[in-house]
Amino acid sequence: MTKRRFPTLLAFVTLGLFWGAWASVLPDVQRATGVSKGALGIALLCVALGSIPSMLFIAGPAVDRYGSRAVAVFGAIFAAATTLPGLAGSLPLLALALLVAGGASGALDVGINANAGRLEAESGKRIMPLAHGLYSVGILVGAVGAGLARAAGAPRETILLGVAVLIAITALLLGTERIEPAPSEGRHTIRIERALLGLGILCAVAFVVEGGIESWSALYLERELDASPAVSGLGPGVFGASMAIGRFYGQGTRLGERTLLVGSGLLAAAGCFLAAIAPSSPVALVGLALGGAGVALYAPIVFGAGGRRGASAVATVTTLGYFGLLVGPALVGGVAQVTSLRGSFVVLALVAAAVGIAARRARLD
Repeated sequence: MTKRRFPTLLAFVTLGLFWGAWASVLPDVQRATGVSKGALGIALLCVALGSIPSMLFIAGPAVDRYGSRAVAVFGAIFAAATTLPGLAGSLPLLALALLVAGGASGALDVGINANAGRLEAESGKRIMPLAHGLYSVGILVGAVGAGLARAAGAPRETILLGVAVLIAITALLLGTERIEPAPSEGRHTIRIERALLGLGILCAVAFVVEGGIESWSALYLERELDASPAVSGLGPGVFGASMAIGRFYGQGTRLGERTLLVGSGLLAAAGCFLAAIAPSSPVALVGLALGGAGVALYAPIVFGAGGRRGASAVATVTTLGYFGLLVGPALVGGVAQVTSLRGSFVVLALVAAAVGIAARRARLD
């Protein structure tokens, strides 16, 4: 069973690897394209515009019909798409590149989550928290590795090409898997029930905080605190590491899910606020670490609650949740354009606090 799940778990790592590296090279991308923070936020919104329809209307039906073969194809497409954002030299080209990359990322994301869910059903053992923890490890490695590469003089194109090669290798391994659709999953449906809608909205709002921190932390450290590229790369890296630790902790703790969600939201709020008022990079990194630990368990807990309602419910909750993850970067960019990046992190703190309070009434059973 361990051998069978290796390609899927590796895919979670490489998916995080790209988004961690992307967050670290974002300052170079902004300079290369010459766009403002507001325009960059709009370009990042194209990730959502590409991924949401891909997740709903392409990935779900394809995985339900073709199983892990479709997941391998999505991995290959994502490997090709990850080279495009680093080549963009203008806002229109960047927006188009992120549209394509977002669509490929969303399709692969749904596919590997479906694989993990089916492996859980076959083995009777929990895999989802481990898988999402490994995604966070990927963010850590990608962000720190890209930051060190930038400090050594490596251009953004080379960094993203290296990540693309690793994703392509993972796609080949995914092609060796034989995880077939369950008989009940032969037809893909979208379920919108009140309980699912509530879970999806809760996850989406939490993911606004996650996406905002992940995408803008390196730029925040460089622009507001004059950090070097090596230090700014620690922003998304520390964030990813604390998310991984939080998820691995959540797998073994005996605390109830509702208690974890409420406490996590308040912890994320404290972390974002600390980052917003930080006088130096080390203090900001502590705040980013607290923010990562705070948002770490929302995906595993909420996706698990959806899973107890059936496979189609997982697809619905996942899509609603990731909408917030992808809108978060655009929100931060818009607020930063009107106020500052410090102001954006204050807004993220308020959003995180609202999530923690709302989690008290979430229907998790």
